Amino acid sequence: MIPFSKTPLALKLGVVLAAIALLPACSDDNNNRNNPPVVTPDPNPGDGGDETPERSLSFTGVAAPATDSEKRQILASPKVEVDGAEYDIGFHTLLRSGDSVNGNVVFGQLVDAAGQPLYGEDGMLKVTDANEHTSLLPIGDRLFSVSQMETRPGAMFLMELNQDPENGELSTKDLWQIDQSGVDGGWVHCAASVTPWNAHLASEEYEPDARSLPTHLEAAEDGYSAGMLDYYADPSKWNPYFYGWNIEITVNVEGDGEPTSDLVKHYAMGRIAFELSYVMPDSKTVYMTDDGTNVGLYMFVADTAGDLSAGTVYAAKWNQTSAEGLGSADLEWVSLGHASNDEIDTAVHGADGQPAVTFDDIFTVDGEGCVDTATNGNSECLSVKPGMEKVASRLETRRYAALMGASTEFRKEEGVTFDPDGSKLYVAMSSVGRGMTDDVGHIQIAEGNSCGAVYQLDVAADTDIGSDYVATNMSGLIGGIEAEYPADSPFATYSCDADAIANPDNVTFITGYNTLIIGEDTGSGHQNDVIWSLNLDEVDAADSTAGLTRIQTTPYGSETTSPYWYPNINGFGYLMSVIQHPYGESDGDKLAPGSLEHRAYTGYVGPFPAMDVTDE
Repeated sequence: MIPFSKTPLALKLGVVLAAIALLPACSDDNNNRNNPPVVTPDPNPGDGGDETPERSLSFTGVAAPATDSEKRQILASPKVEVDGAEYDIGFHTLLRSGDSVNGNVVFGQLVDAAGQPLYGEDGMLKVTDANEHTSLLPIGDRLFSVSQMETRPGAMFLMELNQDPENGELSTKDLWQIDQSGVDGGWVHCAASVTPWNAHLASEEYEPDARSLPTHLEAAEDGYSAGMLDYYADPSKWNPYFYGWNIEITVNVEGDGEPTSDLVKHYAMGRIAFELSYVMPDSKTVYMTDDGTNVGLYMFVADTAGDLSAGTVYAAKWNQTSAEGLGSADLEWVSLGHASNDEIDTAVHGADGQPAVTFDDIFTVDGEGCVDTATNGNSECLSVKPGMEKVASRLETRRYAALMGASTEFRKEEGVTFDPDGSKLYVAMSSVGRGMTDDVGHIQIAEGNSCGAVYQLDVAADTDIGSDYVATNMSGLIGGIEAEYPADSPFATYSCDADAIANPDNVTFITGYNTLIIGEDTGSGHQNDVIWSLNLDEVDAADSTAGLTRIQTTPYGSETTSPYWYPNINGFGYLMSVIQHPYGESDGDKLAPGSLEHRAYTGYVGPFPAMDVTDE
């Protein structure tokens, strides 16, 4: 994700409500609503014997937007072929920022710790267009979604959804704002995942630097952090160590009753610029990506399956095996030690009359025996004060990882997903450069790639670590292609090839169909961000466009967020898709005065037939 582009757009409450009255919740022309899936029988069905039919998946692609009209729309694959049968699909909107359901809260509204709406200095209600990840959580015979916003203060909403039993289409039934005051509020909720036990696992990205922003006085002067101070009745309550954690949200409901949400910040998992944390099938091993420049790759192994409250954090060390192309390495995992939520909660909040821990309590800077580190823009010589190792490992996970010899040179490390059939992880790197390509440290790739890349990692059992899902190596799978187009081309603004990926962000895997879904967060790479389908059977190291199908594009200035695959919810599959801040990252001059087309879209591509993979 690109920082400093996520400032909430303030809308007058009257304007928002007037817009709600005029616009239905699903108001765009790209919804393809009320069209049940069209199934075309396989013309060669075979003999119907005992053999399992070969799985196949093929999207009808969309072209790169070339006209002004196309660049303002959401274009999505109209059809998909699954196992020889064809289905109608498309993009469907659940809610847009500024919408309301049943007269309840405004979707995207920011609130303070007391749950009261926040207003700007001009008296305008703060309603954000920074929609981010939205999940699908079936509970009993009801379907819910947690939807989070990439804002300061962070916002989360709980939706209850209707699912049409005939065609699978979803619509929003009800909407509630999720109270985060019990976890000190939320911060820059970037991507998320759904755990094997059906909880929403949210991130807090770009954690505030506790060295430079120790009190609210410094935070008030920092353009990125100042907005968080509006959350507190007393801004002096600011503590940078409140933010930069994973948050587990459990939705509880009994029968037809109103749902409730339980929130836990998992201090045991460490504190970084979380893009995404992904729980592996063992319900114990978690991969955690760190967004920024000079950052690390982390793994958490919980003590108990299904319980993230205690465990050991590891940081990857890149032992390079090749500098060519996107580079490759064997991975070594450096232990950062064991901790529990309760132990670290004491450090964050203080206890028994002792104050909360500060940066200066943890580290000595430029002292005798200090170690030079370069992490996320900080070049420092640090040493850990005696007895503060465990606290350092969690409150300052990236800095501590560098001191322990792990690699903190990755650049714009984004989403992560897993292929259980091939035992491979896939990690998106939005840009390959800086610490990855200089001649310092562990990672020394010969040439960078400003268009980014997706890396693949083999996983295997490791008895010493106690996990069956430990990544052993890392190498480039597919990269973007830097390009320049003539001034009269519809792609004149592009710095990356229109038919290749540009600054990949979040990824998700369609198990059983060897297909990786790649969403972009690009500025100049592509004028209109894209979600791609990559057929891994067709990947060709000599051709970075092989196997790619463009399945969705977004309006000017948008970012694709939240692509996440659900293979079977009550007989239908869904690819969740959120379109963040249209016209907000570029091309703002193309937005007509008074237009509401800057409003974000939270929705999905589909519905698909059920595509879960079971033992056959």
